[in-house]
Amino acid sequence: MEEGGGFRLSAECLDEPPNSRVFLVLGKDTGEALIRERFAPFGEIQDIWLVRDKRTHESRGIAFVKFARSSQACRAMEEMHGRSLAPDTKPIKVFIAQSRASGSHRDVEDEELTRIFVMIPKSYTEEDLRNKFKVYGDIEYCSIIKKKTTGESKGLGYVRYLKPSQAALAIEECDRSYRAILAEPKNKPSESSEREYYSSSSSMRQEPMGHEPRGSVFPFEGQPEFGSFEKSQTRVRESVSKRLSVVSRLPFVQEQLFFLFDLVPGLEYCDVQRDPHTNHGHAVIQYTTAASAIYAKYKLHGFEYPPGNRLGVTFLEDGSDGLDHIRKMATQLVTSQVSSLVSHNNLVGQQYTSSQPYSGSSSSQLSQPQTDAVLPSRKKKVPPETSVKERLFIVFYPHPLPVNVLEDVFCRFGHLIEVYLVTGKNVGYAKFSDRTSASDAITALHGKIVNGVRLKVMLADSPAEESNKRQRTY
Repeated sequence: MEEGGGFRLSAECLDEPPNSRVFLVLGKDTGEALIRERFAPFGEIQDIWLVRDKRTHESRGIAFVKFARSSQACRAMEEMHGRSLAPDTKPIKVFIAQSRASGSHRDVEDEELTRIFVMIPKSYTEEDLRNKFKVYGDIEYCSIIKKKTTGESKGLGYVRYLKPSQAALAIEECDRSYRAILAEPKNKPSESSEREYYSSSSSMRQEPMGHEPRGSVFPFEGQPEFGSFEKSQTRVRESVSKRLSVVSRLPFVQEQLFFLFDLVPGLEYCDVQRDPHTNHGHAVIQYTTAASAIYAKYKLHGFEYPPGNRLGVTFLEDGSDGLDHIRKMATQLVTSQVSSLVSHNNLVGQQYTSSQPYSGSSSSQLSQPQTDAVLPSRKKKVPPETSVKERLFIVFYPHPLPVNVLEDVFCRFGHLIEVYLVTGKNVGYAKFSDRTSASDAITALHGKIVNGVRLKVMLADSPAEESNKRQRTY
């Protein structure tokens, strides 16, 4: 192959500024004049390169366009990808070209171009950071890096935009004191050794975009501890957090996505974000605990919703320490398992010494359930032949509670007929003869923890619907 048209720029200038070249896949009969005409509206074009066959000199259907600014190249990619340059021609493909110095032939992905790393005053909150950088475009999320021990800000933060052109514009136009650069993707494998990475530069001007800085490279007045900021804290791979990013080829419906992720206990909020320029779906999900977020990611990443459309679920940085999340989660898991096991063993042992008729209340000898819910005093169950007015569906995490524990908890709201578990599944049911009692149980127990097990309590099918359905077998 050879370079048609001749370069007017030296090789050193091709990647200055970084990510300012676009890679085009187009028709072999497309000429430089048409490319220039269609791409000139996005900014100053410094060069156009048509790749040709070395022997025949025919176009290979590949071209590069070099812009003066990164934001211009990114906007060209966003606007022209999938469009036709002329009537009755196939749509073209447009990507940001990989740096020639990187030695990689992989095209740069959008995710690598939307997250920037900034240095900020320690007094900044996430809201301050968002307000300062929202002038450059729509922000997906922002986070502040904090010390593990004290929770104090390190004077460092991330801002992720919805579009690459917005991130590039922020880097180009924000105050130089922020020293904004593109942050390296968490899951991207390093293309050089750690030693080469940390010794490659001693000034901000020479630090390549797409790599996060080391403290000694970027001294910042008034932040002496920044020099000791370690790689392990700035380049965490798949860091655990309570916040998730969900992407899809199809747009999301707020209510439907909320109900899907609310299947995992602990959902705090579901924020669907809409991009007027594409039909893709994107949302930010946050749970009360990292354990819930981990479970949601494990269960829903790759899940087809609707059928044929796979969801992509990844962790988002929330400014907290991922290792601390894991330590707390392990401690809570061990505590809950031991608490549940001890309670279960006690209750099973007491069953041999005291049998309970349906009309009696739970034994006064039973220990009080360990729960964060406010429970009223125990009440008598009603006879099993009593008409069912309301049926509740119960989801357990991480495992079901014993039936006698469930009975002890749900009978306290009155008019309980029975509770039972579905064999082999982490679900169960509670039948009530009074709708108010069932509603009180939902209000008091939904999202609460009983003996280390989190409950999700909701209305099941009504008795009328249940009688008309074929009995389900598991």
